Amino acid sequence: MSDAPVRPTAAGGSAPPRSNAVVAVLAFAGIVVSLMQTLVIPIVPELPKYLNASASDAAWAVTATLLAAAVATPVAGRLGDMFGKRRLLLISVVLLVFGSVVCALSDSLVPMIVGRALQGLAAAVIPLGISIMRDELPAEKLAGSIALMSASLGVGGALGLPAAAFIADNFSWHVLFWTSATLGVVALGLVLVFVPESAVRTGGRFDIVGSLGMAAGLVSLLLAVSKGGDWGWGSGTTLGLFAVAVVVLVAWGFYELRTTTPLVDLRTTVRRQVLFTNLASIAFGFSMFAMALVLPQLLQLPTQTGYGLGKSMMTAGLVMAPQGLVMMVFAPASAAITKARGPKVTLMIGAVIVAAGYGLNIVLMSEVWHLVLVSCIIGAGVGFAYGAMPALIMGAVDPSETAAANALNTLMRSIGTSVSSAVAGVILANMTMNLGGYELPSENGFKVVMALGAGAAALAFVLAAFLPGRRPAAVIGEPEGEPGSEAADGAAEVSGAKA
Repeated sequence: MSDAPVRPTAAGGSAPPRSNAVVAVLAFAGIVVSLMQTLVIPIVPELPKYLNASASDAAWAVTATLLAAAVATPVAGRLGDMFGKRRLLLISVVLLVFGSVVCALSDSLVPMIVGRALQGLAAAVIPLGISIMRDELPAEKLAGSIALMSASLGVGGALGLPAAAFIADNFSWHVLFWTSATLGVVALGLVLVFVPESAVRTGGRFDIVGSLGMAAGLVSLLLAVSKGGDWGWGSGTTLGLFAVAVVVLVAWGFYELRTTTPLVDLRTTVRRQVLFTNLASIAFGFSMFAMALVLPQLLQLPTQTGYGLGKSMMTAGLVMAPQGLVMMVFAPASAAITKARGPKVTLMIGAVIVAAGYGLNIVLMSEVWHLVLVSCIIGAGVGFAYGAMPALIMGAVDPSETAAANALNTLMRSIGTSVSSAVAGVILANMTMNLGGYELPSENGFKVVMALGAGAAALAFVLAAFLPGRRPAAVIGEPEGEPGSEAADGAAEVSGAKA
């Protein structure tokens, strides 16, 4: 269990934070991080030429970011709870800037991989930002601010694709990373000026053994999932990594249950509200990424296939861009439902909308406007769900564990996206058609992936149904524990401090 929270205060007290500025700056930082993840997509096919490397080696520029983010997110969350969330947020943005500069100066594979890994270490910005909001904002603003911060993930991803395609088509590919570095510097300055340091901290010792064990297990698991298609799912390397992941993560779990200051409090993660929210997050991560894999390919495949639309990467990016804006537009609606009915209902509504969007996509995929409509519907559903998940997590954990719990939830979504990529890759590689001697994914292959996306959203709905209900009048982000419980006591302490 965690130590008692430490609440440092400035001499003579301090003025309340400027709530609107705090929310805007944190949301901007989230957009910058999601932009960083998207900027590289247009140049992935050209990376082997740019870096003088094979295609399989160049793919590590993407894999390195995934692995670094998976390891850094829960570690940064725990360190944020211990030593200050703003401090870790600033460190994360500095790593993003440094990594972007390294990539911008790269002309070979190794420095590119190093830079992309450093960029991946910034992935904890969004869960850290949400946790700062819980500590600093008045209760009546929390639900809307969380929904807005969560929507920043989609906004950055959606806007980043057309922007990156434009830059890649008209300038040197290095400009992509200089752009990322510049935006990171702006975010860094804004956080320094407008975002206060959270007073809610646990203190204590950092679990080095637990962090190393978790890193080894996650890297083994995600490496097998992301590279299994290249190495062969039945190859010794892939199966060996899966075996290592199982052994290491089981041993890690036993260790975490026996240490007094664990990296991840596994007793908290098995609480019904935390457990089923995290499981639903995996399903939603799978469902959301299925769309990101299918729609750009449908848009860019040649019209000779009979179902491809023959559009450019720039057009594909513009088609996907409204999705992020829809997520932002629906953030207030998500917050309103969460306030009135609770985040469980919001999550279930999001799951229904996403499943409906995929179902519609199966029958509407022959025109550009079809895909714009589908991406907007799915984006609206994801916006509802992503705004509800942090509220559910924060409603079940002690305030001093907020960053670690939100970071773990973010990791669960990342695992879902990794599995989605692997599964979709297998399906599209095996359900193909021949066009001019080239094997291309078939129309039925895309429909199967979309059906799986709908199924994953339906699974998230079922998982959400097992979440405990809550009184509509309860404060968002206030733990639902019984009177006298650790979670309820922590919430009362925060409420008293804000009063």
